[in-house]
Amino acid sequence: MTGTETDAVPRTGRLRLQGARTLRGGRHLYWWVEILAVLAFYLVYSAVRNANQGDAAEAFAHARQIIHLQRLTGLYHEETLQDWALHFKPIVIACNYFYGSFHFVVTIGAAVFLYRRFPDDYPLFRNMLALATTVALVGFVMYPLMPPRLLPESYGFVDTLAKYPTFWSFNSGAMSKISNQYAAMPSVHVAWATWCALAFVPRVRARRAKVLAASYPIVTVVVIVLTANHYLLDAAGGLAILAAGYAAAHILTRAGREAARRHAT
Repeated sequence: MTGTETDAVPRTGRLRLQGARTLRGGRHLYWWVEILAVLAFYLVYSAVRNANQGDAAEAFAHARQIIHLQRLTGLYHEETLQDWALHFKPIVIACNYFYGSFHFVVTIGAAVFLYRRFPDDYPLFRNMLALATTVALVGFVMYPLMPPRLLPESYGFVDTLAKYPTFWSFNSGAMSKISNQYAAMPSVHVAWATWCALAFVPRVRARRAKVLAASYPIVTVVVIVLTANHYLLDAAGGLAILAAGYAAAHILTRAGREAARRHAT
């Protein structure tokens, strides 16, 4: 349902201010409220995430646990894959740019796309992303994890953002002080990328756009491994928190779904 179609929804007696998007059932969305809510949420998320850095020894112990588990299951290939990529400097630099920018740009684009073109779907997706990100915070606090790039040199990993700086580096003065470098499990990059794919794939028409959207989470997994920012199990954790976020949002979200619920009953 497009924004033009939702304007035909009969009035329900709810106060409507300028610039509202009217959803099924008569609820209203306001772009400025959404922006303020997102900014407030991200400020709180960042404050909690970066205030709970965790102990380096504990984070290293957890990293050894993850590596041991991946070895038992035949999944420990991160160092081999990065070692291959390091022979191709353009690939590594491209991964750095991808890691530092797409995470925000594509997610914001997906949110704007849903709000403008599919406003009835927007509240469910917004809540799914917020709840999944909140669950990620629990993981960061309860299970600080040293990413591959911070492991001792004997493990063979390279911090590509430090070796080939792009927009920024975790080792820069300000970033090293404010960023929780042990917030690796689960991977929010993978959770958000999969969320974007779920938003775009069923709703874009062009086959090329569908393929690009579907490949985005896969490319993200490759990038987080080649840049040594995450283990493969971190990616699995990202998918798990997104599934949890969807399950909770499906139960809690009412806006935009009233007509569908009435039809189902």
